[in-house]
Amino acid sequence: MKYAFIVEYDGTPFCGWQRQSGVLSVQEVLENALKIALRHEVVLFGSGRTDTGVHAWGQVAHFESLYAVDAFKLRDSLNALVRPHPIAVHQVFAVPDTFHARFSARERFYTYLIQNTRFPPALERNRVWHIAVPLDAEKMNQAAQLLIGKHDFSTFRATECQAKSPVKTLNHIAVRRDGDKITVSVSARSFLHHQVRNMVGSLALVGRGKWTVQAFKEAFDACDRTKGGPTAPARGLYFERVVY
Repeated sequence: MKYAFIVEYDGTPFCGWQRQSGVLSVQEVLENALKIALRHEVVLFGSGRTDTGVHAWGQVAHFESLYAVDAFKLRDSLNALVRPHPIAVHQVFAVPDTFHARFSARERFYTYLIQNTRFPPALERNRVWHIAVPLDAEKMNQAAQLLIGKHDFSTFRATECQAKSPVKTLNHIAVRRDGDKITVSVSARSFLHHQVRNMVGSLALVGRGKWTVQAFKEAFDACDRTKGGPTAPARGLYFERVVY
């Protein structure tokens, strides 16, 4: 029997989603909880591999059970077993044998949060990128629209990215201000390693007035990571949801 679940987590204490030797991952915590709940070994497949410090509101993962389970009871069991780690399983549900959390995904949504205040964050210290100087969100959004569509995103590709091609199709991106918070929302079927964080880092240069919109375009068109802006911190990035 194949099942999937939606899970949220605070990525601060983890090395990321994917299990790695010698460090704690979200996948490891959940696989260990499933092993206890189901009484057999389980391998989880996630819809996206979030990096160290990146958070999630709607990560999706699937696994196979040797027998049918009560989805509601399993959800409650998992939420008890993952304590005290900052992980919460929203729901568990049966899926077809053909379903794959990663490969069946049609669109992934990410959100990046910036706190634009002179004072540093306290309650959201590890959950936003704090930028003390004023940002022009309208100019940032103007530059962001240049990214929509199918392009070579090499300027925003991490040097260690293992994707076969730098060409991706960005379906949506928007930069909005709500008081002291600036939100960058993006969606695509898939992303390059660090693509969202690198795009946000460059957009922040536009917001600060260090780059014009034209300078941003020239950096993007260069298809060269060395021409792009800095990588925004992981703590402001959230894996929002997946559409199948």
